[in-house]
Amino acid sequence: MEERSSNIPEYSVSEISGAVKRTLEGAFGRVRVRGEITELKRYPSGHIYFSLKDEGGKISGVVWKGAVSRLGLAPENGLEVIAQGKVSSYGDRSSYQLIVDRMEYAGMGAMLARIEALRLKLGAEGLFDADRKRRLPVLPLVVGVVTSPQGAVIQDIKTTIARRFPRHILIWPVPVQGEGAAEKIAAAIRGFSALPAGGTIPRPDVVIVARGGGSLEDLMAFNDEAVVRAAAASTIPLISAVGHETDTTLIDFASDRRAPTPTAAAELAVPQRTELLADLLQKAARLAGSLGRMAQEKRLRLQRAERGLPDLGAITGLARQRLDDRTARLELALPGLVRVRRTALAQAGARLTLALPGLVSTRRAAFTLAGERLRSAGRGAMAARAAKAGALLPRLNPAPLLARLREQAARLEGMGARLESVSHHGVLARGYALVFDAKGHPVSKLSQARPGAALRVMVSDGEFNATVSGGVARQARLDL
Repeated sequence: MEERSSNIPEYSVSEISGAVKRTLEGAFGRVRVRGEITELKRYPSGHIYFSLKDEGGKISGVVWKGAVSRLGLAPENGLEVIAQGKVSSYGDRSSYQLIVDRMEYAGMGAMLARIEALRLKLGAEGLFDADRKRRLPVLPLVVGVVTSPQGAVIQDIKTTIARRFPRHILIWPVPVQGEGAAEKIAAAIRGFSALPAGGTIPRPDVVIVARGGGSLEDLMAFNDEAVVRAAAASTIPLISAVGHETDTTLIDFASDRRAPTPTAAAELAVPQRTELLADLLQKAARLAGSLGRMAQEKRLRLQRAERGLPDLGAITGLARQRLDDRTARLELALPGLVRVRRTALAQAGARLTLALPGLVSTRRAAFTLAGERLRSAGRGAMAARAAKAGALLPRLNPAPLLARLREQAARLEGMGARLESVSHHGVLARGYALVFDAKGHPVSKLSQARPGAALRVMVSDGEFNATVSGGVARQARLDL
């Protein structure tokens, strides 16, 4: 048994592990493996670990940090891909794995499903709503273009703009497919929006994102979520022109206008100069015709109004003739009227001179007669009153009447003394004076005595005038 067992080769673990690794790598070399990504993990080191599975099995996979940027797509769980790399083993765990340096979607169906899922997601967020889309400027000064600097696309855009209406073109060169294309396209769209107005680099009035035709894989950069969000967030009106007329990408839904081709995008961006000129000439002709018709209508209305107005010249001439006639008649009638009035006045004076003495004598006799009648009537009335008083006098008791008269006289004297004490005459008699302004209002304050004002001063035995001189305040002085 010892001899038999000695014929079996003996290996260390490391030797077996290395042999297996060399066998796997030599037997398979580079392979393409199709499967669904699962158990995806991104480590802080930058490496990506995952598994590929199908209906019958599962294989581990790894993407080293240096290959992530060249992978071609962003791996996610549930995504069916074709991974390209080499089969190797991991001796520490005695397992084999697929070291991947390239990935692509597993057929068009998987790519379309992924695009549709992203379209539904972004549509639910409102990025494709029609009310978010803006009008394109009629005549932009600067046209921004995001595309590859090589190829026929940029030449078609330049040629079309130069032919229709030459404008300044600002190109932001980007790769339109391959690794990192989506990030650079999104950065270019955001970069145009970030340009300040009036800066050293002119800010575009409209942006065209364009590339030529290609397969679905070639156009996948324009289905990237970052590109679509950058297009929706652009502050400049954006035209998408990706692929041919039948090609549709998600940027077409987020842009303000979609053009079937890059040439059509240039036609949407700038108007046709000849068509614009023809339109301006047509509108100018229509405006001139409208103004002519309006002027003719106003002229006819003015003529109709003029016919309805009276003849101002005739009215003025008639009034002037009447004035001349009245002036002539007045010049003739005034001397005659003066003569008539003078004659009537002379006649009235003559009559007054003749009749005045007799009229005076008649009035004097009438007054004398009336006076005699009044005196005789007065004597009779006084006699009657005296007789009546004489009859009543014996019946009166004089003592109470005299006492009451003395009481009333004393009261009257007291009231007179009190009235005299408050009278301004008494105050004036004690050396005071009353001052009045030119309107007769009393002057009781210095502020009422303005310099140069005329005043009237009342003293106990008369009045005199005065004039204020000096300052107002407390330095006013009277000039008598």
